[in-house]
Amino acid sequence: MSAEHGGQSDGGNLASLVRRAAAAAADKPALMSNAATLTWQELDEQVDRLATALQARGLAVGSRVAVLLPNSVEFAVAYFGTLRAGLVAQPLNTAYTAAELAFQLADADAALVIADPGLAPLVEDLPVLVTGSDAWRDALAEPASPVDAPSGGEDLAVLLYTSGTSGRPKGAMLSHRALLTNLDQLARIEPAVVARDDIVLLVLPLFHVYGLNAGLGMTAYAAATGLLADRFDPVETLGLVRDHRVSNIIGAPPMYVAWSMLPELADSLAGLRLAVSGAAPLPASVLSDVLDSTGHHVFEGYGLTETAPVLTTTLCSAAAKPGSIGRPIPGVQLRLIDDTGDETDEDDPGEITVRGGNLFSGYWPDGAGGPDADGWFRTGDVAYADADGDLFLVDRIRELILVSGFNVYPREVEDVIAEHPDVAEVAVLGVPHPYTGETVRALVVARDGTSPTAESLIEHAATRLARFKCPTSVEFVDELPHSVTGKVSKGKLRER
Repeated sequence: MSAEHGGQSDGGNLASLVRRAAAAAADKPALMSNAATLTWQELDEQVDRLATALQARGLAVGSRVAVLLPNSVEFAVAYFGTLRAGLVAQPLNTAYTAAELAFQLADADAALVIADPGLAPLVEDLPVLVTGSDAWRDALAEPASPVDAPSGGEDLAVLLYTSGTSGRPKGAMLSHRALLTNLDQLARIEPAVVARDDIVLLVLPLFHVYGLNAGLGMTAYAAATGLLADRFDPVETLGLVRDHRVSNIIGAPPMYVAWSMLPELADSLAGLRLAVSGAAPLPASVLSDVLDSTGHHVFEGYGLTETAPVLTTTLCSAAAKPGSIGRPIPGVQLRLIDDTGDETDEDDPGEITVRGGNLFSGYWPDGAGGPDADGWFRTGDVAYADADGDLFLVDRIRELILVSGFNVYPREVEDVIAEHPDVAEVAVLGVPHPYTGETVRALVVARDGTSPTAESLIEHAATRLARFKCPTSVEFVDELPHSVTGKVSKGKLRER
């Protein structure tokens, strides 16, 4: 189940990708948005200017600079400029409250925040460089001189806080080496994940590792063109795809679910070369709908913040099977292990454990929780491999429900309940039970115009699942909380 261990990058700084793209395609559009378009040469010059301005502030190499910006040209300038100055970028979720931001900024001991004018008031007790302000314009108006980045390789590049399922978020420390290695690994896949001639839709939030490295990073790596959208609106974004002849979509399941319902999907994707999806499972029916209407597969993948992020993709499989996350990308070793640490037999589920140059350096600030002495990292995700070696996710270990000592994987129960025609969405949790230790509770969003009962859903589950796996209670809710990439936020459900 492994490709060779290796693929470590040359020890450079991630911002060198912009300079390399400028040398290869100076006058080609790098990033396009409603507000601005920059060529690779212009982007490289602005990155130099901002890096110079940040260094002039006297920030020590390795200081954390938070980036609180929507998807925009300014985000790219702030991100790459921070890295080129030898500083650490800390992208922040633009939907966070002031309290959530305050925790992460204090935990990271951030020295500066680069913020959008509408978000800057959320930041307290820290210097803020506001995009569009006089200070921002002055920084980008200085004559550009090439800046030699004073950091790279194993040095910390990006600090990204992971939401987890409970407790305070933790900062995953991603080095220049980890981020560059994952791009090197993706570049070895055929067909190319991102090619130089591609116009890439960048609508996934750039503060999330998937949009940040697999999207923006890979666009710079290939010297392609990125089309920025600051939010996902199904009709508007599909119009952008059509009008700009987008050839590459770095997507997540909610995008394809919404698009599959639009009659103009096929015409809008006429220029498409490749569509990928990650961050959450893509319903098999949506996969089929997109293929039937456009002739294009949506290739699914799997990864983590801690792995910069991509670990597997169906692009590496002989065929893209519905429900599969594919096989390891080049340079990633992957094992499925049981509770004793031994590798599992074929078709038996086990915890996904990985090794490769794309792994993080542990959690902030001391590197705790990182890869072990042999370089292996336990993901906390459970999967099985079929006879062809293709992987299928089962669930997360920490979401495992123990009913009278028997394992119940919420994903398995969710998949069965989701097949009921009256169910729009479902999440399954374990709740305490006086006799069995835990029992299964389902939270269900009913389809519009339907009125399913708890009894009907429990009976439906019983036709497919052992009785101990079936919900003993069903709660109907108007909606489920989601992360920015479409995952149900079970931590928030537990808090509730």
